[in-house]
Amino acid sequence: MKIIIKPKKITAKNFKKFGELISTKKIKPININNGYAKRFNSLCKINTSLKKGNPIISIFLAKKRKFPMNIDMMEKHPLGSQAFIPMSETKFLVFVAPKGKKPNIKKIKSFIVPKQTGINYKSDVWHFPLISMKNMNFLVIDRKGIGNNLITYKFKNEKISLKYK
Repeated sequence: MKIIIKPKKITAKNFKKFGELISTKKIKPININNGYAKRFNSLCKINTSLKKGNPIISIFLAKKRKFPMNIDMMEKHPLGSQAFIPMSETKFLVFVAPKGKKPNIKKIKSFIVPKQTGINYKSDVWHFPLISMKNMNFLVIDRKGIGNNLITYKFKNEKISLKYK
């Protein structure tokens, strides 16, 4: 079976079953530090507490992807959410499938995440690893703790291609 997926513009509505957008748009900031800074509170819901997990903050150095690209696997994190926030002004792509024992290829989606926006995958949502448009750093917030928080699925008979531009 051969499948070609083209990413669509991400919105809070079309991404809702997979996670949340992280953005300061539509959020009123709080003035802090005698007016020298603005604080945007509660941008997403980090979930790491299953099996006494703790949140960790990491930096991933992502390499630029080339398109079309072969999607040969997906992964999920059943014990916690995982947030990706670009540390440069750029867009990136996400490739997702709903929760389940394995990725449902009929429900696979890909989205273009715009500049100044991050994403937070819900726990147990299938996704392809980071798809960056350039060599750059991402701030990542996820879970550390006991238990297996990484499950991977390798596609065997499916030939899935992500086509961008």
